[in-house]
Amino acid sequence: MRTLSRDEARQFMVGHHGLRAVIHPPGDDGVRAMLQRRRCIQLDPLAPIGTNADLVAMARLDDVSVGQVYQALLPGHAFEHYSKELCLIPQDRFGTWHGGAQDNPTWRTTAQMRQVPAEVLDAIEAEVRARGPIAVADLAPRGRVTPTDWSGWKGTSKMATLAVKVLWRQCRLVVCGRQGRGKVVDVPDRALPSSQALPFNQTVLVDRVVAAGMLSEVTGPHWSMLYDVRKSALVDELIADDVLQRVRIEGDRRNYLVTSGALEQSFPDDDGRMRILGPLDSMLWDRKLVSHVFGFEYVWEVYKPAAKRQYGWYVVPLLHNGQLVGRLEARFADGQLRIDNVWPEAGGLDEAALKRALDRHERLLQGSVH
Repeated sequence: MRTLSRDEARQFMVGHHGLRAVIHPPGDDGVRAMLQRRRCIQLDPLAPIGTNADLVAMARLDDVSVGQVYQALLPGHAFEHYSKELCLIPQDRFGTWHGGAQDNPTWRTTAQMRQVPAEVLDAIEAEVRARGPIAVADLAPRGRVTPTDWSGWKGTSKMATLAVKVLWRQCRLVVCGRQGRGKVVDVPDRALPSSQALPFNQTVLVDRVVAAGMLSEVTGPHWSMLYDVRKSALVDELIADDVLQRVRIEGDRRNYLVTSGALEQSFPDDDGRMRILGPLDSMLWDRKLVSHVFGFEYVWEVYKPAAKRQYGWYVVPLLHNGQLVGRLEARFADGQLRIDNVWPEAGGLDEAALKRALDRHERLLQGSVH
């Protein structure tokens, strides 16, 4: 088993995640190419300086403005579903997810979903087929349901809205855009090109390794949706077939999975740009790995009570010259990027590079991509 130095692992992670230099074309084509390379972009609705998806794109692309990720990908180039958590996933995986939805009990039998009769699901699907693409809020009302809590989040009391969630989980409807803060849905055969149904567990596992770069075999959130697969024979089968390989990092007792040939990738020289990373950027999924190879302890404290936060509510890392050099807390308000706090790491950070990064980010949030 190959053992990487910490520096080798760090350099691989930065290069693999496309954070050395811009490698994709500008505009919508770049967004689509980035998603194909990354295999998923994790979604979150909070947007003090752009959503996580915006930040993922802005760190890797030129000429991309806030909201362009969704506009470039929906409909036709991606769909929303679970891959680790809620993500944008390339459209060529939809057939695989559709097949997986038939077998995955967490997508079929939640307490919420059992409140919706089958005839209502069929009626909503037929309505979307007849009227869609259509905003969820514009569907005919179908009565009420009892809201249920999930991890502190209050569920909907509208039968039609809940039915859409059920149909979306089952891949009978897909999100094809947004109208304000609401979603627009359609039937998949109209919104997405057809795609082949590949073996679900194998496809999701390999895509997860690609997305993570280095996937620790120790359990954690980076194995979400794949906890049973982690201990199955599939991992060793894919290693035997030279699809995956195991590696280690000096000073770390954990084994990591990488795709075969990944460590032989060549990466461009670092362009010197300081990058503002999204809190759910896939390079940050494994906090222990980040701590070990970057020497950077990162916890996204957005759901912590204020009194228990070490830094702040929405604090994001700063990447410069292949190192995580600090943290930023900011907000976009009244057309300006307002900086609440910057915490440099012990080695300090380049003030001129930080100013260029903040100026660029403000322009992108203002909608100017030049």
